[in-house]
Amino acid sequence: MKKGLLIDDDALYLRALQRSLERRGHAIQTATEPAQAIERAAAQKPDYALVDLKLAEQNGLDLIAPLRQAHESMRIILVTGYASVATAVEAIKRGADHYLAKPTTIEAILRAINADACDEPAEAEATMTPLSRLEWEHIQQAMIDSNGNISAAARLLGMHRRSLQRKLAKKPGRERKPADELD
Repeated sequence: MKKGLLIDDDALYLRALQRSLERRGHAIQTATEPAQAIERAAAQKPDYALVDLKLAEQNGLDLIAPLRQAHESMRIILVTGYASVATAVEAIKRGADHYLAKPTTIEAILRAINADACDEPAEAEATMTPLSRLEWEHIQQAMIDSNGNISAAARLLGMHRRSLQRKLAKKPGRERKPADELD
């Protein structure tokens, strides 16, 4: 049984991910604040930590070094809805073992948890999140940032309000499994 520490300020996402990993036999601790995360990492000595990049007013990148000090052999995986090459490079420089963009699948998270340094990166490409799903999540984040104001969200996204309304009317479908995984 693997022990994990989930660090995110989004309580809903945190609980859903916790349940999903517990169903797969993992023992999970959660933390919503950096100080709480470091304390739990030192006390519990988890096998891995999933760290959100944005933790309210703080940055998950700043949590990598203290987590590594609390438990040196723990895998540290940075997970973010604001993925960029710059933050991915910075996360790896600071000592993260892996970097995932939200939304991600539980399979991708499990691969990151179980990955060895010699694993091939092409493996992750097989279950990439569909573009329509990424767009939907990005729109939802803009809606949250603008407190549900469609006009303000459209400005944030650089699109016309009516275009945004049409996109909001269409929720993306379920993710499909790659052809080689279908039975």
